[in-house]
Amino acid sequence: MLIGIDPLLTPELLMHLCAMGHGEWVAVVDANFTADLLAKGRPVVRLPGHSLERVSQAVLSVFPLASDVAQPAAYMQVCHSPAGHRTAAQAAVLRLVQARIPRPEPVQAIERFAFYDRIKAASLIVQSGEVTAYGNALFCKGVILPE
Repeated sequence: MLIGIDPLLTPELLMHLCAMGHGEWVAVVDANFTADLLAKGRPVVRLPGHSLERVSQAVLSVFPLASDVAQPAAYMQVCHSPAGHRTAAQAAVLRLVQARIPRPEPVQAIERFAFYDRIKAASLIVQSGEVTAYGNALFCKGVILPE
């Protein structure tokens, strides 16, 4: 255990998040996501039993979102849903991001198969225990500046 570190962040997950540079993407996906297939040798860290919101909250507690990217966060859009539709899990991620980046539309809805393509460029996949369909998000790492 460490002081000030979310206890959900395992040593393995912290190592991978720390190794990422600015502009790299981390995916936080649901329990049904085909993580191993799409990872193609890149790391997959599993945090079963935890929601998309909880895992995203833990990741974002140590992970700055990119300020030079128009939409440094994204979620998988529910197929055949109207524009702006979000599941409760997706809405929770949106609230987490908006609390860190108070500007209009910091989160992008990405069509399912386009989301799979974006996952292929993610440096790390964190598989949550989220059981809500389409409970998948992407976050772009920002620069950590001296205080």
